[in-house]
Amino acid sequence: MVKKNKGLYLSIAFCLVLAACTGQLFRNYGRIEPKGEVTAAFERYEVNPNFRYYISGSDLYPNALIGLHREYRLAPETLWREVKMTPERMQGIVEQMQAKASEFLQHQYGFAIRDPSGRPIGVWYSILEARTFVRMNEDGTVRINTPDLETYDKLRRDPDSGSGSSN
Repeated sequence: MVKKNKGLYLSIAFCLVLAACTGQLFRNYGRIEPKGEVTAAFERYEVNPNFRYYISGSDLYPNALIGLHREYRLAPETLWREVKMTPERMQGIVEQMQAKASEFLQHQYGFAIRDPSGRPIGVWYSILEARTFVRMNEDGTVRINTPDLETYDKLRRDPDSGSGSSN
């Protein structure tokens, strides 16, 4: 009985230590949360003058589109390309992204980008499979890695994607 309890206590202690370390390890990470209002704003081609806009992937069919508040800077090692955004340019980008997604029976979604304290710092638009993370660096930059550049190619190869496409 004592050995069983000792194992249980060690397991609980290990879990508590792991949880404490994980909290410290991820303290600089923000969140990307789905937001219907963000989806609607992108699909109305609303350009926020307080944001800088960036795309990832091809110019014709970007994998993701983000708007980052001007008081933040992207980490230089990321692969985002800045786009001088206008409503007309946003319309073109959003419609091309929607056309590409529809080939795979997918939809684009809007997300709020939040810092570690939960404050909104930007917006994101992509299919659900285009995943990444947000990290606030010590130098004051924001690291938002681009989603996998083969996001759509993976859907083409994945028989469970629902696309049925064999292009």
